[in-house]
Amino acid sequence: MNERRYDLDWLRVMAILLLHLFHSAMPFVSEWGWHIKNPETSNLFLEFNYFLSKWRMPILFFISGIGTVFVLNQFSANYYIQQRTKRLIVPLLFGMLVVVPPQIYFEKISNGVPYTSYFDFFPSIFTTGAYPSGNLSWHHLWFIVYLFIYSLIAIPLFWYFNSRNGKITLDYVAKIPKGFGLYALGLILFIASFLYFWFTEETHALIDDWAGFTRYFLYFIFGCLISTHATFWNTIENNRRLHLKLAFFSIISINILRWNDIEPVWGWNLPNLLFLALMVFNAWFWVLAILGYGKKYLNFNNRILKYANEGIYPFYILHQTFIVIIAYYVVQVKNESILNKYLFLTFVSFILTIGVYEFLVKPYNWARFFFGMKPK
Repeated sequence: MNERRYDLDWLRVMAILLLHLFHSAMPFVSEWGWHIKNPETSNLFLEFNYFLSKWRMPILFFISGIGTVFVLNQFSANYYIQQRTKRLIVPLLFGMLVVVPPQIYFEKISNGVPYTSYFDFFPSIFTTGAYPSGNLSWHHLWFIVYLFIYSLIAIPLFWYFNSRNGKITLDYVAKIPKGFGLYALGLILFIASFLYFWFTEETHALIDDWAGFTRYFLYFIFGCLISTHATFWNTIENNRRLHLKLAFFSIISINILRWNDIEPVWGWNLPNLLFLALMVFNAWFWVLAILGYGKKYLNFNNRILKYANEGIYPFYILHQTFIVIIAYYVVQVKNESILNKYLFLTFVSFILTIGVYEFLVKPYNWARFFFGMKPK
């Protein structure tokens, strides 16, 4: 795939905007913990975020894998590593030292830690160790950490699948009739999900997150592989309706079990393995369906996409900090509905994020550097 695919740009922008809605809902989601929590929570927000959590990050890693192949097809591995470092590691370090600490500060004071001010708190990020016991963290920027590691691992894999043997393997999988080659990839995801028996929770901390790390790595690699073969894309587009039906059927089946408290007992038993397969293929079907409809209807460019394409990465880096800061004050408001609090939090944090990007990041090359942007 050498030509630019605008549908993938649209899907990346949409996924990150949905991430803003997802994080804005977290203070109000029942059953899940977060940095700031409202005294009253909502099952509706739980269901909203549960649904988004099935496919939002998988599709971002999938699209990132496609972008990786696009760059490796054009540039040397050395240049690629240099660009990945500038675009990922520089914003990560800047984020850990500047963007993320306010989130930790407001979380700690909301939990009663007696910091007298942000300036009293800030030196502790260098002296207290890693979050949550300490105050140094990458928080939502875990995506950048994982993406950088995946990007390095992808180089030898790219070389292999560009070789004669690699191309033969891809041709074989792509030409399996009726899209079953894609479902074979889903089977790999299912087998990899067995890691969740040892690493039950996704921590996004890398060192103890091998189930989540492997899951997202496979989506990244599948993006790399599928991007190289037109047959895969034709199958994804042609089967989009089927994949959407399967995605809806599987999420409804999952929710029937969840809502009636009849989920299988976690462990190595047949009912649980079938439930795990249902969960894995549900996410895979959502990704395939969204990609298929995107390819069919979103492969166009306009001024909105040009603006969003440049700004969506800084938006991602900044958005959660504003959400946490505003949420700290919003959850203290009494006699206000959860919906009104959510709408206020979502709108104000969105405006502040766009404002900082537009007036403090976008115009200045030094700021663009710290946010992984090209100079003007």
